[in-house]
Amino acid sequence: MRPAERSTGRADDSTGPAGKSTGPAAKSTGPAGRTAGRTGRPPAGRAPGTTVRAAARPAPPTPGRTTRPTRTGRSILLTSGLAIVLAVVVVPFYWLAVGATHSSRELFSSPPPVLPGGHLAENLATLQETAHFGRVVLNSLGIATVYTLLAGTVCTLAGYGFATYRFRGREALFGLLMLGLVVPAQITLVPLFRMMAELHWLGTYQAVIAPNLALPFGIFLMRQSMGALPRELLDSGRMDGCGELRLFLRVALPPMRPALAALGIFLFLYQWNDFIWPLIVLRDELTFTIPVALASLQGLDETDYGAILAGTSIAAVPMAVVFLLLQRHFVSGLLAGAVKE
Repeated sequence: MRPAERSTGRADDSTGPAGKSTGPAAKSTGPAGRTAGRTGRPPAGRAPGTTVRAAARPAPPTPGRTTRPTRTGRSILLTSGLAIVLAVVVVPFYWLAVGATHSSRELFSSPPPVLPGGHLAENLATLQETAHFGRVVLNSLGIATVYTLLAGTVCTLAGYGFATYRFRGREALFGLLMLGLVVPAQITLVPLFRMMAELHWLGTYQAVIAPNLALPFGIFLMRQSMGALPRELLDSGRMDGCGELRLFLRVALPPMRPALAALGIFLFLYQWNDFIWPLIVLRDELTFTIPVALASLQGLDETDYGAILAGTSIAAVPMAVVFLLLQRHFVSGLLAGAVKE
């Protein structure tokens, strides 16, 4: 039996090179190779004892390398878009400030000036001499401030009533009030003018302030905001003995600060920029508002655009100050009451 064992050993040794071979047959991972891996049997045509090596798989891509170009591209696009928007917003204000320091002749020169000039004092003197601009600014500030306080009170009380009280015809009355949002303001000019004439208010400040105190948009905004108040909070206040006015001032009003800020900004800018109605009812130059006074500077033969740009620059300052003071409440106030639980 020893010769046979030796011959068998040689046969086993002869399979060594086949197992060590790295040719195409050893590297193939076809169906036969997978079947052999599962059953433990060698594939057909392969000698027993040979090993099958799996094909080397490619390394997975590194996440950072594939996402960085995409994020960088998005950042570049976003930054470019914001820069374009910033330029569109800032360039008109820059041109307004630069134009206020030049004369009309310099503004229409070629090329137009892009740096500040030395005619600001002259333009301000022209404003004061021709339009009494100091008095006009005080008129606009006083009218806009009083209108904001009175209209804000009316809109807040009306919104509170529509949001918290249940009475017959509430929805019909609110729908009728909302029709004022779709009616053009020019339709109401003639009836309002006749009403002011019958009250002998033409040429007075109350004729500018009174007609638009119950502004439909302001009532709608406060009604939506007041509707977000928990009704249980109001009921608990009534059970504790609060009167309706005290309940409104102490319970309902404090959470409405963002909405009140948004309403105040809207009302102030609405009255500050109003032009058509003050132009109709105001008669004396000393009672003009800023838009009416600036319009009076446009003559048939000659227009002092440097003085107009100087006045417009002054008119833009209060609007910017009011918005900057109340901007943190503006967005949250507009969104108040948009989502109800």
